[in-house]
Parts: sequence; C-alpha cells; structure tokens
Amino acid sequence: MSRRSALKSFAGLTVAGAFLAACGDNKSSPSGGGSAGSGGITFGSNYSDPAPKDAFASLVKSATSSSGVQITVNTTDHNTFQNNISNYLQGTPDSLATWFAGYRLQFFAAQGLLTPIDDVWDKIGGTFGDAAKNLSKGLDGKYYLVPIYNYPWVVFYNKSVFKAKGYQVPATWDDFITLCKKMEADKLIPLAFAEKDGWPALGTFDILNLRINGYDYHIKLMKHEVPWTDPGVTKVFDQWRELTAYQQKGANGRIWQDAAKALENKQAGMMFQGSNQVAANYDPKNLGDLDFFPFPAIDPQWGTDYMDAPTDGFILPKNGKNQDAAKKVLEYIGTAQAETTFLATDHWDVGLATGLVAPSYNDIQKKSVAEIAKCKNVAQFMDRDTVPDMANAMIKLIQQFVDSPTPATIATIQKSAEDQAKTIFTK
Repeated sequence: MSRRSALKSFAGLTVAGAFLAACGDNKSSPSGGGSAGSGGITFGSNYSDPAPKDAFASLVKSATSSSGVQITVNTTDHNTFQNNISNYLQGTPDSLATWFAGYRLQFFAAQGLLTPIDDVWDKIGGTFGDAAKNLSKGLDGKYYLVPIYNYPWVVFYNKSVFKAKGYQVPATWDDFITLCKKMEADKLIPLAFAEKDGWPALGTFDILNLRINGYDYHIKLMKHEVPWTDPGVTKVFDQWRELTAYQQKGANGRIWQDAAKALENKQAGMMFQGSNQVAANYDPKNLGDLDFFPFPAIDPQWGTDYMDAPTDGFILPKNGKNQDAAKKVLEYIGTAQAETTFLATDHWDVGLATGLVAPSYNDIQKKSVAEIAKCKNVAQFMDRDTVPDMANAMIKLIQQFVDSPTPATIATIQKSAEDQAKTIFTK
C-alpha cells in the first residue's frame, strides 16, 4: 500500500475524467463525485488495497448506522487518487474524501478547495490531543481534517534472525554501523531498500536530518527558511553516504514491496520504513516475528526525540454535495468508537483518540503507540511538510544520490535543490 507516490498532483495534472472513472469500483468514481441520492453522500476513497479497503468499509457501515446518512463509497487506486487530487477537488468531487495532514492539507485549504469544519470540531474536539488538533488545521487556523490514524517510520527486523545471530538492537550510529557490518559478514543484506516509487528515500533523508539537526531545523528547511546549500544539509548527505554501503543495491529499480519481502524472507536484516507498509506487507503467519526499534541516535543533543509519524484522515471538499449530511458523518468519525471500529480490521496503524486502547492492537501497534508517545515532536514526512513542487524536486535529486552517492553528486544536488527552492518559494 503506497502512502504517497507521485506528487505531480499538486502541479495540476490534466488526466481525463474517463480514466479515473475506469479506476473506480462502484457506480461512480471520484472523478465525478457520483450520485449521493436524497440526503445521502458519496465518499471518495484511496483505500484501494484489500486490507485498508475492508477497514474503511467497516468504518462506513458503522458511520451509516450511527448518523443515519446513506454513504456510497467510490474507491480509486491509491496512486491514481493522489496523482489527480488537484483536478478532482476543482471539479465535482465526492461529499467527503480521504486525505492527509500536514502541508498536503494546508495547500488545498489555502486554495479554497476545502470547506472549514470548525463546527464539527466543536463537537469532536474532546476526542483528540493538541498534536492531532494542530495537524488538522489550515494555515488560517481553521479545521479542515478529521484524523483517523498515524504510523511510525522505524527500523524493522525479524526477532528470530536477531536471536539466532546474537544481534543487539543498536542505540547509537556507531552501534548501527557495527551491526550492518556483522550482517554483511553473515551474508545478509543489512538494510532492505527501494526507491523506484520515489518517496521511500525521502524518509531516510528526514530521519537523518532529524537525528543530526533536530526538528526545528527540519521544519525550517522544509519552509526554505534554511537554504539547501547549508552545511547542515551536507552533513545529512555525508552521513547517508556511510550508510549506502549497507543499503540494498539497485534501489531505484525496486518497489518497496519487494524490499519488504527481502526482509520477510530473511534475505535482509533490517528495513527502515513506515509500519503500515512493512507490517501490512507481511504474511499474517510471519507477523509475530516482526519487531522494530527507533532509528538510532546520532547527536546526543537530539537523541531519538523525533520521527516521521504521518497522519491520515478525511476532508470535506468545497464542491461536494450534501455538506450537512457529510458533517454528520465526520462527527461520528471523530469519535473513539469510530477509530476502534476502523482498527479492528487495520492491524498496522494506530488511532489518535486520546486514551484510546484498541482491543485489537497487536504487538507492533502497541509498540507504535508507545514509541510515538516518547517523541517530543513528530514530522509528517518530507512530501507533507514542504510545498509539493519542492518535494517532487527532491525525489528526483535524491534518486540521483542513490545512484551515485559521491561528494560531487552531493554538491550538485544541493545547488540544484537551492536553485529550484528559490523559484518554487517565490511563486
């Protein structure tokens, strides 16, 4: 399940609505909003893979029962949905839609393509803590999202492999590199790694930046308040250069699902990626062997205080029909009961309701809750924390680094990133 693939959606792709219609699995597709019926609504969904699709179906069924609103779900392939979101919102979108927190939310809210839902939050505000509230707001301070879950980006491994080889969970960078060397000597790929989708390596940059420079620096860089030619960025790439010796080769030609299978099949010793990718990709019979640890500390000043923990949720498109009915559904979705219903089927994400203890949580989810709670701040991932055009530019530049991790490449990447940022942030 790809959480974020092409960012070209924000640049205004012009893909024909007929193509989107072909991707829908119901009577109508997110390209046209569909027919809500008298008093009913349509719900545009990017939960196209079987497991999240089932979890969403349970949520919708429960929402219909609670709110009395009839809901028609229009599912589109996850990547297609994201790639065409700009045209979708500007056209005739569904009454409600799945989407993301962070700049991806703020970007469209600022364009006037979303309806503020402060009146919904007046009723559901007690469900969430300050962090979830802040992530659900636009730049104008109004609410535009009802969140449902988040998930951590961490280092996954198989417990049986660590036990058999006598490996210890590393706490520092030196420990991490030492472990990578041991795994290499044991004929294992130290770190499963894939970058064909474009976005996975953004997570590696993020965590190195958070570990080396801290959260505030990360946010300033994403806003271009720090230049991409800054020595702090050079440090990130230099640190990454050391790690590339132990990452799976040929990453730009590999999808992340194949990298996750290398971990599951015990060809690789570790993999750094999101829990709702790695854990979701495991065969259920092998899930009990999966464990994780936070990316090791590099600078003691920051330790392991930060991580990427992206938040997903639901939006109210400005052009959607039957907004009063849609708000009734959002009021239900913003309850702990709704999150519990969703998580009864979703076994890798974790809910955001304050004090939520989902009875269905497995060990990965329980540990995810604990590790996210330890963080002083969580980032939303580069393609959600910066402007879309900049994230798209960095995908291409980081792929160049993956192909050729040399000082010369780093210098070229930094100059190109800064040149593009100067143009992008002055539009």
